[in-house]
Amino acid sequence: MTTNFENYVLPTYSRQPISFVEGRNALLIDSEGKEYIDFAAGIAVCSVGHGNERLSKAICDQVSKLTHVSNLYYIQPQGECAKKIVELSGYAMKCFFGNSGAEANEGAIKIARKFGEVDGEPKRYKIITLENSFHGRTITALKATGQESMHNYFGPFPDGFVYAKSIDEIESLIDEHTVAVMIELVQGEGGVQPLDRTKVQALATMLKSRNILLMVDEVQTGIYRTGEFLASNLYDIEPDVITLAKGLGGGVPIGVVMTNRLDIFSPGDHGSTFGGNYLSCAAANEVLDILEAIKMSGELDEMLLYFEKAVETFAQKHPAIFLDHVGLGLMRGLRVNNAETLGKIINAARDEGVIVLKAGRNTLRFLPPLTITKSDIDEGFDRLEKAMGNL
Repeated sequence: MTTNFENYVLPTYSRQPISFVEGRNALLIDSEGKEYIDFAAGIAVCSVGHGNERLSKAICDQVSKLTHVSNLYYIQPQGECAKKIVELSGYAMKCFFGNSGAEANEGAIKIARKFGEVDGEPKRYKIITLENSFHGRTITALKATGQESMHNYFGPFPDGFVYAKSIDEIESLIDEHTVAVMIELVQGEGGVQPLDRTKVQALATMLKSRNILLMVDEVQTGIYRTGEFLASNLYDIEPDVITLAKGLGGGVPIGVVMTNRLDIFSPGDHGSTFGGNYLSCAAANEVLDILEAIKMSGELDEMLLYFEKAVETFAQKHPAIFLDHVGLGLMRGLRVNNAETLGKIINAARDEGVIVLKAGRNTLRFLPPLTITKSDIDEGFDRLEKAMGNL
């Protein structure tokens, strides 16, 4: 297995020495038969867990009929999915479907650029993002990412991106060419750092008064990850553009950009060969139904509180190592005293059979399936305690 990767796969990842072959909700089983509690969910993707019977059936039923025909035709599951997303969001928007978060953010950038045109001329084109943000790996989404270390090698980049050190600096960077501000309400790759709710609301009000688009990257925070359908709902704001991906398909690739600029695109302005096809939208529709049900029943909110308390209790047992507890909902992080210790914790956790992640330079990140059970949470933190004893 390793030889195949060494010989045939480009080395773009530092992979853990594990190959998983099966999963059941928050449990993963590797090729050696070892079991792991999954506190990562494929980096916030497997929102309804592994091997979910309802999702598996929905996918199999759809594939047995149609997988793909292209967007030259009406795809009924896509229309249904758009309707569900818009109604659950509570915003008067329309959706465009792609395959990933980066594609969704590319679509958002194109919406902003077209919005800034007057009579076909780019009168406004600049987009402000935050330092430590992450918006994707395509060339333009990478340039929108406010981490200078990610801009090595791949230039020249598209012009028109400005980085604010904090939300407080955004207004001072606005000029006559500014068309939009793009933010993550919780910076995932940047360290699981939530933005201040009051400051975000003030920013939204200011941008609206100046006819500047507020674009919220909810690739990681969306689809109930922070407790509400969107983190934007939690922050009580009304963005002009929202991007989604990760947890929407439960593991099937899908991305969405939604906007209240309902007529911004005309036929030919944008497109995607695979986006919104039968397979991805059938999966997304089932995921949305599953998650809406556990939200409405109160089960999701109960699990969010249980997991938050478990993280807090774990951190309090190791005050010399964990400096702070950050995050929202089932998107949690613990600040570790140094990067070397963080790496040791992740490896020791793996050895004890629990999967956790790194975020930023020194944050231990937790992104469990939204369907995780209390017993799996308890078992996962018991294993983490054993890992801490082995450092």
